[in-house]
Amino acid sequence: MNYFHTQYFPTIMNKKIELDCGVIWVQDKVLVNEMNEGALLDVETNRRILQIGCESFGKEIFGYISNRINSYAVNPMVYRESAEHPQLKAIAVVSQNPMVRESARLEQQFYTNKNSFQIFSSLEEAQLWMKEVLSSYSKENSFSG
Repeated sequence: MNYFHTQYFPTIMNKKIELDCGVIWVQDKVLVNEMNEGALLDVETNRRILQIGCESFGKEIFGYISNRINSYAVNPMVYRESAEHPQLKAIAVVSQNPMVRESARLEQQFYTNKNSFQIFSSLEEAQLWMKEVLSSYSKENSFSG
C-alpha cells in the first residue's frame, strides 16, 4: 500500500521530497521511502536520504521505513554506512511479497550495529514499532544525561 493512502498520511506527514529514484515522505522522526520500479538504492542515494534526515530533523534521532511497493535493487553496502550514522536509530522494511521479505533478511545481515532493523508486512506494524523504538531510545538517553 502506498504511504499516501494510509491512515498516517493526513495527520503526521510533513512533506514529500521527490528524488530521481523515488519519493521520501518526511514525518515526525521518520523517513518513509518508496523507490521507483527498477531503481537502485546505492551508496550515493543512501547518503542523500541520510542527508534529508539530518536536514529534516536537525540533531534529533530518526528512523527509516522502506515501503517496498515496487521492485528495485539495493546495494547492501548502504546498511554498513547507515549503521554508523549517529542519528539513524531504526530501519523497517515493509512488504507482503515473500521474495522481497527474503531479500530484506539478507540485507539485514549487513546492518552491523546495535541499531534495530525489522521486516513487516504492513506500514501500520512498521509505524507502531518505529514509534516504540524511537520512544524507548529517547527515554534511555534522557535518564543517562
